[in-house]
Amino acid sequence: MTLWNTPAGPVARGGKSVYGCPVGILMLEARFPRIPGDMGNGLTWPFPVLFRVVRGASPERVVLEGARGLFEDFARAAEELVSLGCEGITTNCGFLSLFQAELAARVRVPVAASSLMQVPLVQALLPPGRRVGVITICATTLSEAHLRAAGCPPDTPVVGVENGRELFRVLIKGEAQELDLGLAREDILEAGRTLLRRHPEVGAVVLECTNMPPYAADLQEVLGLPVFDIVSFVTWFQAGLRPRRFPPP
Repeated sequence: MTLWNTPAGPVARGGKSVYGCPVGILMLEARFPRIPGDMGNGLTWPFPVLFRVVRGASPERVVLEGARGLFEDFARAAEELVSLGCEGITTNCGFLSLFQAELAARVRVPVAASSLMQVPLVQALLPPGRRVGVITICATTLSEAHLRAAGCPPDTPVVGVENGRELFRVLIKGEAQELDLGLAREDILEAGRTLLRRHPEVGAVVLECTNMPPYAADLQEVLGLPVFDIVSFVTWFQAGLRPRRFPPP
């Protein structure tokens, strides 16, 4: 909504159905718990967002099956969010980097499809000899195509949690509607330790999975490295859509 002053007083201009929610989030269809810090929990965000669930887009289809046949469903849901008033679109799965270019072309607003898109930016922050490492929900299906679509080098160090005790079982296989937070935390920490053991040159970590931010602070403390996730990415994204206004000096 645009406000401006006329001799008669302030005037508001409309044209949208919903105001004050510039970020629209495309959600996978799932029933597992989404705790604060998870992208799908409204309490995670310090600003209003609009959610839209893409029916039939299960975590298993997106993560394990390459989201085959789902682009039109995501595109239509994104168009609906834009029609409501969203000015930028993001998604709640890093594997949807595959749709980045097509989705941006379709909806014609800024799109931040994947947390992986932070990798090139974070790499530019690091000193020579250091690299960005990625922790993902499933390293075996995070392909070079996913990485290239997000602008990541194809040889980016990647470790997954698919062999852990909790996260993959609950989030991807859909075997439970209860999540053991302690076991989930250990899955993330073990993946971080493995990443540094295999790639000691890693100087920062990007979390691919949008369900991992609740554990980012613990991971940063254990590894002693910066950790970036979908919350850091979308917070940056939203700051461009809605820059802060500062009072005049």
